[in-house]
Amino acid sequence: MHPFHHAATMPDKPAIIMAASGEVITFRQLEDRSNQIAHALRAAGCQPGDTIALFAENSPRYFEICWGAQRAGLYYVAVSSRLTAPEVQYIVEDSGAKLFIAGASKGDTAEKVKAVTSLEHYWSIDGDIPGFKPLEAHRATFPATRIPDERAGTDMLYSSGTTGRPKGIRPPLDPAAAIDQSNVLGDILTMLSGAGPDSVYLSPAPLYHAAPLRYCMTFTRFGATLVIMERFDAEAFLSYIEKYKVTQIQMVPTMFVKLLKLPEDVRKRYDLSSLKWVVHAAAPCPVPVKEQMIAWWGPIIDEYYAGSEGNGMTWVRSPDWLTHKGTVGKAIFGQVHICDENGDEVPVGEEGQVYFGGTPAPNYHNAPDKNEAALNPKHKDWSSLGDVGKLDADGFLYLTDRK
Repeated sequence: MHPFHHAATMPDKPAIIMAASGEVITFRQLEDRSNQIAHALRAAGCQPGDTIALFAENSPRYFEICWGAQRAGLYYVAVSSRLTAPEVQYIVEDSGAKLFIAGASKGDTAEKVKAVTSLEHYWSIDGDIPGFKPLEAHRATFPATRIPDERAGTDMLYSSGTTGRPKGIRPPLDPAAAIDQSNVLGDILTMLSGAGPDSVYLSPAPLYHAAPLRYCMTFTRFGATLVIMERFDAEAFLSYIEKYKVTQIQMVPTMFVKLLKLPEDVRKRYDLSSLKWVVHAAAPCPVPVKEQMIAWWGPIIDEYYAGSEGNGMTWVRSPDWLTHKGTVGKAIFGQVHICDENGDEVPVGEEGQVYFGGTPAPNYHNAPDKNEAALNPKHKDWSSLGDVGKLDADGFLYLTDRK
C-alpha cells in the first residue's frame, strides 16, 4: 500500500504516464525522486506537521512532490491553478505553508504571490520562474535514500469557497502512522473498483481537486499505472482509453455531457472494451445523461456522494441506480440522517439536511465557528456538508438542494 513496495518488486513498471506527451515515470523513479524531495524538504526546515503549498497544472512532478511530502509527515496543499494571486496568497497564508512550489506555466501569478508573502523558500517545477529555485535541479543534489524519520503526511485541501472564502480541511496526523498504512478510501476502492497492480487508471481532471488527487494517490498505492490527461478533451479521452487499455476512471458529469455530444461515428471509433469500472461524483448527474452512459458503456458506472471533509460517503452501483434513478446511493462510511431545522430526524421520504453519523466531523483550519456549524444542533456526533436531501424506503439517498 505504498509506492516504495512496488519500487522494490517492479521498479521498471510505469507508475505515471502523461497521456499527451507520453512522458513515463517508473516506480523506481517515483521512489527515488520522492525520497530526494523528502530530503530537500527536511533541509528547508520542514518538519512533521508542517505545511507546503503546490500551485501547478497537471504534471508528473505533482506526484513526486506529494509522495515526498507524504513520507516526510507534511500537509501538502494542492492549490487550484485557476485562482488569482490574491486568492492563492490567502490559501498560502491561511494554511501556514512554509514553502511554496509553483509550475512555470503559472509563473506570472506565482511571482505576484511571492511579492506579497514572506516564506523562506520558493521552488519552481517544469521550468524557471524568476526568484524561484528550480526543484528538478535542486532535488538532484540530495540522496535517493529514505529519510530516517519517515512519517505519514496527508493532503490539506480547500473547499471551493462557494459560500465565502475557501475553508482548509486539515485532518489530524497520527505520529505513529506508518507511511504505508491503509486508509478508508483505499479500503473502499479495494472492495468496489477491482483495483490492483494490473490496473490502468485514467485521470482526466485537474489534480488540485480532491477526488483526482486522492484517487491517483490511492491507485498508486495499489501498484497501478496512472495515465494523467494534461487537460480534458472528449475525443482524446476516448483515444487514451484505447491506447493505454484503461481499466478504471474517476469522472464528473460534465465530462459525460461532452462525451455524449460527440458524433456517433466518433464515439464508435474507439475500442473501450478494457474498461472495467467508472465512478463519478462532485455534482448532480441528470438522469437522462446517466441512462445514456450506462447504455453506452454498460452497467460499470458507480456513483458516490462525499466531501473533501471525509465525514461520510454513500455509494451506488449501476444495477441499483437503474432501479432507484437519481439516487447517490446508500451509506458505506457512516450513517445517513435526514434532519429538520431543529436537528430532529424527519420521516422517510421527507426532505431535510443530510448528516453523517459515526464518522469524524469536519476539521476546518482556523474556523471553529464553521466546525460548530457543521454539527447537528442536537446530535453533536453528526455532521453535515450543507446539502439537502431525502431517503427512500430502501435507504437510498437523493440530493435535492443546497442549504
